Amino acid sequence: MQRAAHQILDHPKIFDDPLALRIIGVEAESALRARLKHFQKPPVRDMRAYFAVRYRYVEDELARSVQRGVRQYVILGAGLDTFAYRNSLPDAFLRVFEVDHPATQQHKRNRLEQAAIAIPDSVSFVAFDFERQGIADALRQAGFRCDEPAFFAWLGVARYLSRDAVMSVLTAIRSSATPGSEVIFDCPFYPSPLQRLRQWAHRAIANRRAKKPRLTYFGPSSLRGDLKRIGFSAVKVLGPEEMEMRYCKDRPDGLRVSRQGFLVMARV
Repeated sequence: MQRAAHQILDHPKIFDDPLALRIIGVEAESALRARLKHFQKPPVRDMRAYFAVRYRYVEDELARSVQRGVRQYVILGAGLDTFAYRNSLPDAFLRVFEVDHPATQQHKRNRLEQAAIAIPDSVSFVAFDFERQGIADALRQAGFRCDEPAFFAWLGVARYLSRDAVMSVLTAIRSSATPGSEVIFDCPFYPSPLQRLRQWAHRAIANRRAKKPRLTYFGPSSLRGDLKRIGFSAVKVLGPEEMEMRYCKDRPDGLRVSRQGFLVMARV
C-alpha cells in the first residue's frame, strides 16, 4: 500500500513501480485513494519514503551486479514485489527466484492472476518458511546455481525473525553463494526508551489487528562484526542520513526518510 501510495502522492518518484496499484487490487486501490490524507501524515510519509528508498537502493545495486555479470536474483520474502513482472531484461538473461512462505506466495499468485499480470518464464517460486527450513536446499531444488554469483534482496523480514533465524539465513547465503555475490537487507534500529514504552502501550492493539510484533533489533556496528565473522568480505551500512543524501536531497516536497531502520549490503 505504501509503495502504491508513493506512485500517486510523491513527485518526482524515488521508486517507479507501474504495477504497484494493479497488484494490490481494485478494492485496496479504492481504499487507498479514499485515505490519501492519512498517507500524508508526517510519520506515514517518512515511512513511505523509507520503503521507496530501500526498493530503489536494491534495484540500483542489482543493476550494477547485472553489469558485472550476475545472472541470478533471489528475493527473500518476496511478498508483492513486482520486479520480475516489469523487468525489461530477456528471460534468459536474469533468473529471478521469489522465496516466501507458501501462504503468502499463493496470495501473490492469486493477485497476479486477478490483475492479469503475466508470470515470465524467468521466475521461479520457492515456497519457504524462514524459521523452519534451510534456504540453501530450497534454492538448489528450484534450480539455483551455487557455482554462479547471485544477488540477494531481503527486505522487511529480518525484524520479524529471531536473531538466530536471521543469522542462520545470512550464514546459509554466505556458504551457498560464490565470490562476487551480494545481499542487501534491512533492520530496525534499537528503539529508544520512549519508543519502547509506546510499543508496549500499543502491543495489545497490534496483536488484535494480527500484525506481527517486532522481535529482533540490531546495532549497525555489532551487525557488521557478525557478518565479518561468518565470512562476508565487505559490509556497507546505509543509515537514514545517507539514504536522504542519495535519494531525497533538494526535493521540493520535503520528503524525508523514517529514522526507524537501516540498510546493509554485504559481499561474499
